[in-house]
Amino acid sequence: MFEVIEDTILDSVKLIPFLFIAFLIMEVIEHKLSKKSRKVIEKSGKFGPLFGGLLGAFPQCGFSALATNLYAARIITMGTLIAIYLSTSDEMLPLMIAEKVELSFIIKVVGLKVLIGIICGFVIDFFLRRKETSKKNEIHDMCEHDHCDCKHNIVLASLIHTVKIILFIALASFILNTLIYLIGEDNIGKIFLKDSIFSPFISCLIGLIPNCGASVIITELYLNGAISFASLISGLLTGAGIGLLILFKENKNMKENLIILGLIYGIGVISGVIIEMLGVIL
Repeated sequence: MFEVIEDTILDSVKLIPFLFIAFLIMEVIEHKLSKKSRKVIEKSGKFGPLFGGLLGAFPQCGFSALATNLYAARIITMGTLIAIYLSTSDEMLPLMIAEKVELSFIIKVVGLKVLIGIICGFVIDFFLRRKETSKKNEIHDMCEHDHCDCKHNIVLASLIHTVKIILFIALASFILNTLIYLIGEDNIGKIFLKDSIFSPFISCLIGLIPNCGASVIITELYLNGAISFASLISGLLTGAGIGLLILFKENKNMKENLIILGLIYGIGVISGVIIEMLGVIL
């Protein structure tokens, strides 16, 4: 249990700078930038999925946390958010490097995730722009909810938001890490149907666990031969780290959150099934 507590603290501490930067950006946009500057940021969202997919490839689940907060304030689009969720590598990249996996294989895996993320992000934004979107959240709504003095001290307001989110994440992470500790990674691996067309359905569920450890489980299962390449990609596509947890905490539109969750799972499953059917092995 000491390891569970240690992992929970480390996972939470690593997110602090990302969350603080995200909230600080939101505060600056809300209170310091002119209307003209804000419009420029909104227009740049057309290319959001491209930049989001590329940035998400960096091995830090903090990017998904940062992106989620920016999306909750509608600074980035849903397509950009999903592109980041799909491409984010979490702990997969450092783990594969530590296990001395061939660099060419790592590049292909990351590249495939980024490509799927960018394509899906643009497609989602294209269809969303063709119909009226739901009522937008505003940054000041989040401030009123947390009772912070945003107008007078944006740094203090950002710290307050960050602390409240970190406490929420720490509690949720402790519960999830405890469950993983009690169940064990070996037992989790037994539920996978290797080389089956249904295997991606299960790996995607594991990937949805709102914890950076989900990508570790998926990667180790593949390296140990417990799951196929298709299941590896499926699980990593849905492994958005702590991002989904923050999404349900910060974004008050539950219907929208469920749609995002469904899109992530659906894209992961469909991608895995197609790879499985084609017999693709990088």
